[in-house]
Amino acid sequence: MIPRYTRDKMGAIWTQTASYDRWLSIEKAACEAWCVEGLIPKTDLEKLSKATYDIAILDDVLKETKHPMTAFLKSMTDHLGEEGRWIHHGLTTSDVWDTATAMQLRDSAELLLMEVDRLIEVLYLKALKYKNTLMMGRTHGVHAEPITFGQKLAIWWDEMRRHRTRLVNAKDMISVGKLSGPVGTHATVPPSIENSVCKLLGLEVAPFSNQVIQRDRHAQFVTTLAQIAGSLEKFSTEIRGLQRTEIREVEEPFGVGQTGSSSMPHKRNPELTERICGLARLIRGYSVTSMENVALWHERDISHSSNERLILPDSCIALDYVLDLMTHVINNMTVHTDRMRSNLEGSHGVVFSQRLLLSLVEAGSKREVAYKIVQRISQRALDENLELYDLALQEPEVVNAIGSDLLQEIFNYNHYIRHINETFINAGIK
Repeated sequence: MIPRYTRDKMGAIWTQTASYDRWLSIEKAACEAWCVEGLIPKTDLEKLSKATYDIAILDDVLKETKHPMTAFLKSMTDHLGEEGRWIHHGLTTSDVWDTATAMQLRDSAELLLMEVDRLIEVLYLKALKYKNTLMMGRTHGVHAEPITFGQKLAIWWDEMRRHRTRLVNAKDMISVGKLSGPVGTHATVPPSIENSVCKLLGLEVAPFSNQVIQRDRHAQFVTTLAQIAGSLEKFSTEIRGLQRTEIREVEEPFGVGQTGSSSMPHKRNPELTERICGLARLIRGYSVTSMENVALWHERDISHSSNERLILPDSCIALDYVLDLMTHVINNMTVHTDRMRSNLEGSHGVVFSQRLLLSLVEAGSKREVAYKIVQRISQRALDENLELYDLALQEPEVVNAIGSDLLQEIFNYNHYIRHINETFINAGIK
């Protein structure tokens, strides 16, 4: 991932040095386990515990071997004596590589969970703040019925809580190590070594493996990140829509001195939420690749290896970035409550058409007859910029059926606020 979209803590997990450091910890943990088994003398283990790798040697050897693991091992053993023969004993490259990758994904998930929690908290507070702020609800982009802005944010809050559960499950699924040797038979490294190493590293043991940890685990992880990104794109798309000049109910943060256009000084474009949408599409594409990695030949091939060098760090880094950006947008957005009210009232009362229809039905009218009456006067209200309430008062069938007092009550926004508040209470937002 380019530096523009890389935050420090997440980026640090995915540096090449970070990978090598995890390889080193796995190799040392294996040596400790072999010592417990009685294979490696304690005197040798004391020396091995101080072992490290030499990046200069590693890079030089890699030019010749074209194999990162053999180059890594050479960079370690060049600074060791006879005790160096115990390094990588019984292991194969994927034992170290896949276990280290699991550690990186687990550590990434922990950071992502922190960012998800931040966003959940901000959405909760904003939903509470705007729970009674009326605005137009839209379906197909067309005015439907009144909602509150808090209701919209509460939906996003609830969605992110579901994503948190998914991310915890994905973290648990990927937090497994594998030290079962070539093709996973444990013929060169017993399960006791695998158990000891994984325990030291804070990982569970993959119950069965071949040469690799099975890629359905990685697919679940990346697709979970893609789902989260998909929701962030959804939130961003809504904010972008509400920022349109014709609507202008919400605006993303726009800093002092910031410019929206090189040619039009008045422009305040939703570029933050557009950026979130763009990176969400990237992560979604990675999820497809992760699923294609599940089907490897026989006990394994390395068709997954090349793309995982990109999709695993990039999906974690990109989601970390857009989660933080989304939290910033929600926390600092401008909410034009006056525009929300203006757009709502600009509907000429047609948003109450369903309440009027139901009242007529409850008063004894046939639904089909009532529907035609309400539809006719609603269309007239929109076409002629008249108020639906006034037109309803001119309809004898309406007034005779429900009376003028009830008719006035029908055209009351508090009805919607009351029921939305009940939903908030049921969801635990008070």
